[in-house]
Amino acid sequence: MTRGRFFVLWLAAMFSMMVSAQTALKKVYNEEINPMEQIDQALSEAKAEGKYVICQVGGNWCPWCLRFADFITNDNTISEIINDNFVYIHVNYDPRKSASEEKQQLASSMMKRLGNPARFGFPVFVVLDDAGNVIHIQDSSFLEEGNGYNKEKVLRFFRNWTPEAVIK
Repeated sequence: MTRGRFFVLWLAAMFSMMVSAQTALKKVYNEEINPMEQIDQALSEAKAEGKYVICQVGGNWCPWCLRFADFITNDNTISEIINDNFVYIHVNYDPRKSASEEKQQLASSMMKRLGNPARFGFPVFVVLDDAGNVIHIQDSSFLEEGNGYNKEKVLRFFRNWTPEAVIK
């Protein structure tokens, strides 16, 4: 087998693994919803329940975003902390330049509202108090371990940003 043919086969195998890894995970981002309205709704709910909002910013195009959603959904301890303290939303961000000008403007406004978190990569987590103020932006790379996430680091992040922990 020639080097070129081997490389093409290797590249095809890698692409296939990436596609199957992405499609195996549940897509959690609603690409049709207005993210500003989504945030406003979450804030209203958080205020009524004495919680904070966590915006997981990313998209269905992001395998790490989908992995995190799967990770927290399948861990009862993490799910309980989230449900008790936060309104957790998946805020869709489409970095493609092919989006309409209106969608690009909306994405830009949303990112400004959330403190321009894209600089940390995706997913990125933005913690909002019940008044809508950004109180923390979490770079997800600090929560990663290998090809997934570290439970203790994730728990520490959530515990450190509960309303009770912040108000103390």
